[in-house]
Amino acid sequence: MPDWIKERVVAWRRHLHRHPELSFQESETARYVEKTLHGFEGLIVSRPTPTSVMARLIGSRPGKTLALRADIDALPIAEENDFEFASANPGVMHACGHDGHTAMLLATARLLAERKERLHGEIRFLFQHAEELPPGGAKELVEAGVMDGVDWVFGEHLSSKLPVGQIGVAYGEMAASPDNFTITVKGYGGHAGFPHRAVDPISIGAQIVSNLQHIVSRNTDPLERLVVSVTQFTSGASHNVIPDKAVLKGTVRSFGATVREEVPALMRRIVQGVAVAHGAEFELDYVLGYHPVVNDEEVTRIVEQAAVELAGPAAVVRTPPGMSGEDFSAYQQKSPGTFVNIGAGNPDKGIVYPHHHPRFTFDEDALVTGVQLFVKVADKLLHWDE
Repeated sequence: MPDWIKERVVAWRRHLHRHPELSFQESETARYVEKTLHGFEGLIVSRPTPTSVMARLIGSRPGKTLALRADIDALPIAEENDFEFASANPGVMHACGHDGHTAMLLATARLLAERKERLHGEIRFLFQHAEELPPGGAKELVEAGVMDGVDWVFGEHLSSKLPVGQIGVAYGEMAASPDNFTITVKGYGGHAGFPHRAVDPISIGAQIVSNLQHIVSRNTDPLERLVVSVTQFTSGASHNVIPDKAVLKGTVRSFGATVREEVPALMRRIVQGVAVAHGAEFELDYVLGYHPVVNDEEVTRIVEQAAVELAGPAAVVRTPPGMSGEDFSAYQQKSPGTFVNIGAGNPDKGIVYPHHHPRFTFDEDALVTGVQLFVKVADKLLHWDE
């Protein structure tokens, strides 16, 4: 790898980290990426959507087409790190490594563009908006045609759960489908000292939270991977007033298509039973999120081989499926592909916080590994003249 890689990829990452933008609002980020890509010779740069960027590298001879993807959006989190390059946008933070993903793909685009005349086929560099917010940017990019004619797709995610230097590979199921729900319990408000004259949505909501756990423990096969989590419970504004409404929000994570289809009906039956039993009304808004990420076996085998050649067999680990969600799955609906984790944790440097934490960060040494793997995978899948 050229000497400039580490310096430039870190500089790009730090600039992006200091200037984070939320999903579907990545205007300045997209402009920065576009401007940077225009500085590399041999790329055809376009804007498939207002806040995303695609660069195409078309080789000197016909061949297959490979898509490489990085996400560019940040999260609504107030950063607690004291870096010189900490977020300058209050309440918004790159707390999931997307700044690193973008920097790695920029470096990859520059490296591979320098080898354009040796390439057979095409490489598409997808700088995707809105991974963090359904319906997700990947779906929009697919609808915009960025995957038309693509033979394989490959993506990487920096992971603080894996030590720096490791590469995590998963065959088959990798990330779950993240569906969301909102339950509104409509009671009848009144004086807290006279609860018998009211229909208390808080006590009813509490029973709903408890009973929803039966979906996993009593209504589905114990061998199914399923999570039902209530993550918000909002109601009331005073210590002596029973409110007339409570709002519960949460997420459902699953892999199997059948159980995913069954959960909304089970949830409605439980919520309706509790609400009606106590004289309340309810509304259930259930929103399907991304498809599960399911890695193609053949592409994963090739990527694993590339990882072993790059880092050595001891550094490549098989990772089990997780209940996080990822809209990379939208690309896999169009073309076979795989998604891997790049180890970026380092307790010796205090890099121990999980993703989506206000003190999340990653070991920047992992950026070079990510770039090297992108290039190695491109070498494996496409023909290059020696």
